[in-house]
Amino acid sequence: MAGSIIRRRFIDIGANLTDPMYQGLYNGKQCHAADLKTVLSRAVQFGLEKIIITGGSLEDSEKALKVAKSDPMLYSTVGCHPTRCLELEDDAQQYIDSMVKLTKDNADKVVAVGEFGLDYDRLHFCPKEAQIKNFALQFEVAEKTKLPLFLHCRNAATDLLEILNRHRDSYTSGVVHSFDGTYKEAKSFLDLGLYIGLNGCSLKTDANLEVVQKLPIDRLLIETDCPWCEIKASHASSEHVQTKFESVKKEKWSEAKQVKGRNEPANIVQVFEVISKLKADIDADTLAQTIYENTQKVFFPNS
Repeated sequence: MAGSIIRRRFIDIGANLTDPMYQGLYNGKQCHAADLKTVLSRAVQFGLEKIIITGGSLEDSEKALKVAKSDPMLYSTVGCHPTRCLELEDDAQQYIDSMVKLTKDNADKVVAVGEFGLDYDRLHFCPKEAQIKNFALQFEVAEKTKLPLFLHCRNAATDLLEILNRHRDSYTSGVVHSFDGTYKEAKSFLDLGLYIGLNGCSLKTDANLEVVQKLPIDRLLIETDCPWCEIKASHASSEHVQTKFESVKKEKWSEAKQVKGRNEPANIVQVFEVISKLKADIDADTLAQTIYENTQKVFFPNS
């Protein structure tokens, strides 16, 4: 367990809590008991007030919503991830209509359209042309629901920006999550009224940290993207992490400890600590409150 408990308020804008790891399953093998409730309890201890569970397909969005309904602090998104976008090929309109219905029928829990966008690092899952076409189609969901966008971008900023500009009348706000691009790319997203989401994958290299230093704090959101994107010892950001969690291998699971290699929402505090160090001229409490208010403004404007 870590040292002093953080009392600042956090919202994790992106957590993959439908992942089987939180049911104790790793590559189809049961390694320990389901422990999502324990994971959420640990998150609350470290200041988490809300967590948004990302949906990566229609089926996954339904699963995310089911989990979100299990706890008042949980919310979800509805969308089709670029690596899953071939699912729209058979009957795109029916798929879109189903996403719209799922969103409107659960307006108290669904807070964003996505995760959707472009991923040119994993074209083996879905070709570039199909990604572009099926990303563009999903703006109908945004237009009909008036919800913010939860965007995925991997090595595809130029095309993503072109499509976002083309559909500018379909949305008012959103976030480019897990951002790891250049400052020029970030500035282009900011100019569209979007926010930048940061997690461990956004903080790997010295170049990443230099970009984060330049970003305006009134446009920052934070996330874990768990169970992925943890801050690893090999990352340039690791030296700025103050809060350490004891972890064990999955085969030696203990309720009081994290699972080694499985990120979880409580680690949002580590992401914040890195950003706070990079923004050393800003009071940490002020920074935390600003990021919290940013998140409320984007995803929870009526609360």
